[in-house]
Amino acid sequence: HRIRCMFPELGVMVGYAVTSQSDPTSPGPPSVGRGLRQFAELVDASPKPVVLVQQDIGPRHGDAAPFGEYMATLMQQLGAVGLVADGAMRDVNEVKALGMQCFALGTTASHGNPRRVTWGMPVVVDGMYVETGDLIHGDVNGVITVPLEIAHKLPAEVEKIRELEREAFDFMKSPDFTMDAGLKRMGH
Repeated sequence: HRIRCMFPELGVMVGYAVTSQSDPTSPGPPSVGRGLRQFAELVDASPKPVVLVQQDIGPRHGDAAPFGEYMATLMQQLGAVGLVADGAMRDVNEVKALGMQCFALGTTASHGNPRRVTWGMPVVVDGMYVETGDLIHGDVNGVITVPLEIAHKLPAEVEKIRELEREAFDFMKSPDFTMDAGLKRMGH
C-alpha cells in the first residue's frame, strides 16, 4: 500500500517478474553497478514482457535510487516494460518519456552507491512476496501478483464481475432503487 503508480497516464503494466535485491545506501568503497551484468543477463533470458521487481535492502530504505534513465533504457532494450520497487526512483521525466511504467515509494536525486545483492531470488516488496517468473499486474490502484495457473481464466472472470457491477450500478441509479434490492444485487 505504500508504493504508488508513478505514471498513471501510461496505463496498465503486465509482465513476468525478474527479481533483485539492491543496497544503494550502505557506506563503503564505491561499487556502482555490482551485479548489473548478471542481472541484465537474467532479464535478457526471461520470458517477455519483463517487470523488474526490486527490493531495497539498504540501511536507509528509499534514500537512494538505483533505477533511473540508464537502467530504464538498458532494461527496456532487454524486454522490460516496468518497475516495481519498494525504494525510490530517479530521472522521472526521462523514464516517463521512455514509456516505462514504474511503481515506487517516490523519487530522489541520488543513485547512492548501488549494488545488486541478489537477483532471481524471492523478494518481498511492500509486503508482496514475488518470485522470478510470477505474473505481475499494475495499474493506478496498485500492483498484484497473478497465479500463473489461473491467468488464462482471468479475462472471463473479470468480464463477469464487470457485468454484475454494471447491472448493480444501473439499478442503484434507477427510479426502482431500494436499499434492500441494491444490497441483494451484490450478495448482501
